[in-house]
Amino acid sequence: MANAEHLRKLREGIDAWNQWRVDHDEEIIDLVFADLTGANLGGANLRGASLNGADLSYADLSMAFLTGAELVAAELIGADLRSANLQGADLSGANLSDANLSGADLREADLRRVFLTGADLSGANLQGALLDKPR
Repeated sequence: MANAEHLRKLREGIDAWNQWRVDHDEEIIDLVFADLTGANLGGANLRGASLNGADLSYADLSMAFLTGAELVAAELIGADLRSANLQGADLSGANLSDANLSGADLREADLRRVFLTGADLSGANLQGALLDKPR
């Protein structure tokens, strides 16, 4: 379950969240199984956050910093991830159906078993990303 303090702080708004992250740089962010459906998280510093199993469907994560984040089996259906930094993120088993990943940085990201039906990956950087082997 997600850390209640982390959820409360995130819901205060991106400016407050990002300042809190500066002040608590070493804290491990626990948003496991959080319901963030439709949340406005554009530009949020979620570097290294644990979002395993979280529901981020239709959330705005454009230009968010998700480097090294754990998004295993997360729901990101229809999410806006334009120009998001997902370098080294673990998205294995995530559902990114109809998500907008245009211009996203997915270098070294784990994209194995990811659902990408209808996703927009135009201009995304997939260098070194882990992908499933074709059958």
